[in-house]
Amino acid sequence: MTKIYTIPFLQGFFVKPSRTLLSGAIIFTDGTNDVNPNQRQCEAYGYTYDKATGTCFAFRYNTTLATSLENENNNVQGAGNITETGTNNTYIMGENNRVRGLSRNNIVVGNQNQVANSINNANVYGTLGEVTATNSIVLGGNAGTDNLGERQSIRLMYGIQTTNGTNTQSLLNNTADSYFAIPTDTIMYFHADVIAVRVGGSAGGSVGDYGSWVERGVIINKSGTLSIARERDTIKTSGTTTGWQPTGIATGTNFAMRVRGATNMTIEWNSNITFTQIKTGVAL
Repeated sequence: MTKIYTIPFLQGFFVKPSRTLLSGAIIFTDGTNDVNPNQRQCEAYGYTYDKATGTCFAFRYNTTLATSLENENNNVQGAGNITETGTNNTYIMGENNRVRGLSRNNIVVGNQNQVANSINNANVYGTLGEVTATNSIVLGGNAGTDNLGERQSIRLMYGIQTTNGTNTQSLLNNTADSYFAIPTDTIMYFHADVIAVRVGGSAGGSVGDYGSWVERGVIINKSGTLSIARERDTIKTSGTTTGWQPTGIATGTNFAMRVRGATNMTIEWNSNITFTQIKTGVAL
């Protein structure tokens, strides 16, 4: 809201402009109270009067301009692409792609792909790929008549630091309370390359001790209920790593990577996970 300081009363008028609202509407004053001017008063001061609403305007708020300004850093090439309000620093090359609002730093190449709300730093390629996780890479391998996300692969990372031997859920992008959600009536094969390295702690062994594993299996969401079948191979270890292990689990409607270290060992964990997805579109 902007106050108008310098406009005097015009001769023969007992009201004058007082302030401009963000909508562009002008509020008048009689010197003491706010006044809604009539058409003659409004136009006498050079403004535009809207007879339909009985409002005096200095300008009309342009929602299209506001949206354009909010999306000014996007590079969009191709027909039918949509970047919703709050999308910034995003590159799109293709046709009929959509980036939902409040998303930043995404790359979309292909046709009919979609990036969900508030997703950042993701890449999606192909046809009808669906991005639902920040910092993920998605490849959509669909015909143009398939459903969104019907066949696709998704690559993302889970991480955590542990200091004891308690089972601990690692986190998507090592971000608090962040997990990868499994869509309803969807089945996924997951393959996780997991590495852990000791970086501190007073227990026996040494900084630099490490372990590596492949954790893999199938997770399925049947009408909102998740189940998982999994297995693990130890690839290589070095030093004192007794008890260390990763385990893929289902928690609620999310996939999580549960890890276990050892008492008085500070261990950094990273899981590079690829999901191969079929979203069936039917009740499983």
